Amino acid sequence: MTIGVVSDTHMYERGRRQLPIEVLEVFERAGVGLIVHAGDLNDRTVLSELEAIAPVLAVHGNNDTPDLLDQLPAVMRFGAGRFTFVLVHGHQGRTARAVARTFAGSADLVIYGHSHIPKIERVADTILFNPGSPTDRRWGPHFGIGLIRVTAEQFQPELLLFADPRHLTAIDIAPTPYTVHGSRQEDTAATSSTETRSDPRDASELPAAGSDAIAAGGARRHAAGDDPASGPGV
Repeated sequence: MTIGVVSDTHMYERGRRQLPIEVLEVFERAGVGLIVHAGDLNDRTVLSELEAIAPVLAVHGNNDTPDLLDQLPAVMRFGAGRFTFVLVHGHQGRTARAVARTFAGSADLVIYGHSHIPKIERVADTILFNPGSPTDRRWGPHFGIGLIRVTAEQFQPELLLFADPRHLTAIDIAPTPYTVHGSRQEDTAATSSTETRSDPRDASELPAAGSDAIAAGGARRHAAGDDPASGPGV
């Protein structure tokens, strides 16, 4: 099963009325069977767009309308195969990352948002996954969405980062070299039709620089013409 991951769409801000069509096309190409939204939808229209592709699970964020605050939970725990995932926006504490860390040890994966900063990191036996935002990159160089591939034995999170939605059409969405087997990680050799480069650093240390997609565990896929720029830290 493949899960699409999105957060902080902030619909109707700055005249925004729909998600970039390229984002929806990535989820369709990946064959997602479920899409999760980590809050700050701002309008239900985004749910309708996503539900046209696959069932959607969503939590509310701090910028959501009163009706969404009433209809959507603040935290959701759900199963994916034998794994336990938590979905939370992350605005309930000092930082989104701090909120996500509170669930470390009680779930295999925590999906969160709020900061608009794409990130995958490990805390104890839990993976924290922030897909960023596909519509508002704030101070960072890239927009972002995510995919999680789940099998009976492992789950595999992936960040797709882009400076221009049109670049998404060139992204190879084949499995990336980062896998999680239960509570341990394993890095495997990269196989991709696009350029890859291995990096021994932890995924949390990899900058969102000069790439359309950065796969945790060190594989970085470059798009021609991108100008490398360092992203902010959490």
